Amino acid sequence: MASSPKLEGCAHHIDFLENHVADSHNSNLRDDKGVSLDPESSKAEGLKLTSNGHIVLVPQPSENSLDPLNWTFAKKHAVIAIVIACSFLPDYGSVTGAATLAQQAEEYGNSLNEVNHSQSGNQFMVGAGGLIAVIFSAYFGRLPVLFWFMVAAFATAAGQAGSNGFMGFFIPRVMNGFFSGVAQGGGLMFIKDLFFLHEHARKINLWQSCVILSPFLGPLLASFMTISLSWRWPFWIYTILTGFALLGVVLFGEETFYNRLVPPSEQPVPSSRWLRLMGVEQWRSRSQRNSFKEAVSRSFAVLGKPVILLTNLYYICIFAWLVAINATLPIFLTSLYGFGPKQIGFMYFAPVVAAIIAYTLGRWLHDALAKFYIRRNEGQFHPESRLIIVWLAMPFMLSGLVIVGFALQRHYHYMLVALGWGLYTFGMIINSASVNMYVLNSYPEASGEVGMWINFSRTAGGFIISYFQVDWISRVGAEAAFGTQAAVCAAVFPVIILLQFRGKQLRSWGGELNFKTN
Repeated sequence: MASSPKLEGCAHHIDFLENHVADSHNSNLRDDKGVSLDPESSKAEGLKLTSNGHIVLVPQPSENSLDPLNWTFAKKHAVIAIVIACSFLPDYGSVTGAATLAQQAEEYGNSLNEVNHSQSGNQFMVGAGGLIAVIFSAYFGRLPVLFWFMVAAFATAAGQAGSNGFMGFFIPRVMNGFFSGVAQGGGLMFIKDLFFLHEHARKINLWQSCVILSPFLGPLLASFMTISLSWRWPFWIYTILTGFALLGVVLFGEETFYNRLVPPSEQPVPSSRWLRLMGVEQWRSRSQRNSFKEAVSRSFAVLGKPVILLTNLYYICIFAWLVAINATLPIFLTSLYGFGPKQIGFMYFAPVVAAIIAYTLGRWLHDALAKFYIRRNEGQFHPESRLIIVWLAMPFMLSGLVIVGFALQRHYHYMLVALGWGLYTFGMIINSASVNMYVLNSYPEASGEVGMWINFSRTAGGFIISYFQVDWISRVGAEAAFGTQAAVCAAVFPVIILLQFRGKQLRSWGGELNFKTN
């Protein structure tokens, strides 16, 4: 097993209310306070450690080679690479439309704001599709849902690129958002299936960085394409990328669900890759998963937990502005600065660079803060340690929004707009990785459900704001609008403070989920 330096030498005890963190044969990992990860005592108890003997593996892998935790490094990372590629596509395709609005409005005879409604609808459906995909995955299995949703995503992507008339474009565009959101909604689910607790931070950081980077790359490339090509070309490129991701699912995708509460002797033995891809094999073993009623009820049981509700409230209030800026800023750059497609394309380099820097720093910063927390808390680790980094991210977000607002209102140099955009993006990526780690560590047995609600909050917030962002700024001015956005971000920050100091009590008060499966 490959190990991570994340908790080496200091991970003696994880103290959080984690249900089903190990299978029934590994219940001795838990005590009244949480999950004991003391390597010395664990060796005496026969628990499995990483190859260097410094970290107890959580959850404990079974003896079955079919257990995804026992898969080879190459197989695990091939699957997660495909999931990340599929997660990259929805926002890439959605905000691609921001660079094509002018050409489409001219062709359709509609206003820019009217054409932008197709983009807003697409963004909302990404979250809705992710929610349905996770429910279906709990019933049908992970792989067939990923495969069939990606088939539909490819078909609707081609439909919007080759459409005639605004409604001919609008309908497949909205439906494409629904189907393409499958991996974004279920990303945490796949990470939990494939990797141990000590590996989660880096995988989530990479996944979230790619998700948030994607809406900048879409319009960046589309802006340069539309200089001399039809607005349809960016959507055909998106269709081709979706086709490649679908091919990746066909070639490298695998069923990652493994019920740890079922003895190895009763585990289903895979026979045909094609039957697993289509969902036939999973259908035969559906009794080991959830009934459809249970699959649906899981989602709402999770949302009823106080820490999940509070986290989603916080996230929807801080992320909505990122989607709105991406979708509407080209309109203001065109009207205020006279930018054409090329200049707008270059502007997108600011958030792209910010996203790359945020990923690079996050790769070691999340781990470093976890170690710091453990040392300060006598070898104990709580999910709330994941929220420390939010204190660092918030000043970047607030200053970024304020700078964008002042620059647009007072017609400052466009590089100040780029600076503010980059600062806000940097803080948002750090925030997103932190929030996803927190909800997963709080309820790891509900990895799909907690992830899908975070994804839904992200897209729903962007959908709501992008619908009135243009009119709002035109009515009150950029300074007031973006200042209000910064004020909202600051106003919900006490939620993070509450979770840091009372999160453990809130989880205890909310109770365990007691799901049939992890």
